[in-house]
Amino acid sequence: MAQPAVSAFVTSVVRDFRDRDDVLQDIAVAVIESFDSYDPEYPFVAWALGVARNQVGLYLRGRRRDRLVFDDDTVACLAVAIHEVAKEKSMQLDFLQDCLGGLEGRALRLFELRYQDDIKPAAIADRVG
Repeated sequence: MAQPAVSAFVTSVVRDFRDRDDVLQDIAVAVIESFDSYDPEYPFVAWALGVARNQVGLYLRGRRRDRLVFDDDTVACLAVAIHEVAKEKSMQLDFLQDCLGGLEGRALRLFELRYQDDIKPAAIADRVG
């Protein structure tokens, strides 16, 4: 669940897609290297966003001559906003999981064909009639 939130945060700050990919890779490495400092008593998404914030800060310091770079306060506000949205989306996914747990028979099979097997609706219709 942390990956979409971290990706959204980085996308909101880093405009160049090549740089964005590099920053995301740097974040992934930093998360792995500092994972032993993560306290499971706290939300992982918030911790991962903190790591991302540090990496984005390093990236931005290297680009200070660019006039379109956010300042540290703006980056901090974006990280908080992304974390709040991620919490809300997480609750929505919990509700979705409950709904999907209620699917049975044909409805479950149609769902699996479309969203797990990524089969187009026309091909599903041909398959199941």
